[in-house]
Amino acid sequence: MSYTHLSIIERSKLEILHQQGKSARAIARELGRHHATICRELRRNQTQESYRAERSQESYVQRRKSSIPVGKWTLQQSALIEEKLQATWSPEQIAQRLRQEGQPVVCFKTIYRWLYAAVW
Repeated sequence: MSYTHLSIIERSKLEILHQQGKSARAIARELGRHHATICRELRRNQTQESYRAERSQESYVQRRKSSIPVGKWTLQQSALIEEKLQATWSPEQIAQRLRQEGQPVVCFKTIYRWLYAAVW
C-alpha cells in the first residue's frame, strides 16, 4: 500500500465534514483514507476553535520545509548530533533543541535508527 500526503482539496473536504459533525471514521470512508490518518490530521492541526484546512496546509508546508531528507545531513549537523549524544542528551532533546533554534530538524526516531544501525 503506497502512502500519499493529504492534499489541500482533501483537507478542505475534511474541514467541511468535520464542521458537519461527522466522525473521523465517517470522514475517512468518504475520503478513502484510513481513520487513523484523519485522527492524526485533526489532532495535529485542530485548535480550540476548530480545524481549518488552509492553516493546516500552511503548517504542513512549514513542517516539510524544516525537515531534512534522509541522507542529506552535512558533516556539521552530524557532528552537532554526535556532540549532544556524547553529552548524554537524548534524541528527543536533540530534535527539540534543533526545532527551537529554527535549524533543520530530523525526527528523534531517525536519530535512534541511526544509533541502532551504528551510523556514528
